[in-house]
Amino acid sequence: MSNFSLASVQDLYLQFLNNFPVNLRPVVSIALAVLIVYSIFKIVKQDFLWIIVLVILLPSSWPILQSIGQGVVAFIKFLLGTK
Repeated sequence: MSNFSLASVQDLYLQFLNNFPVNLRPVVSIALAVLIVYSIFKIVKQDFLWIIVLVILLPSSWPILQSIGQGVVAFIKFLLGTK
């Protein structure tokens, strides 16, 4: 997988959605978005102390975390069909 990119993830997601009837696609998208948010929340909750230590000890990590957060938000907006 040397050509892994967000575009390839979006293509896989659209292929996945094509397996469902048109009227169920929003429900599937919302369910996936909720699952992703829940998973991220569970990870952050579990490793919250380490994230705080990382932000305190490595000041350059804040822009990296913001970039990751923006990427996650963009992906969730894509899942929900908003731009």
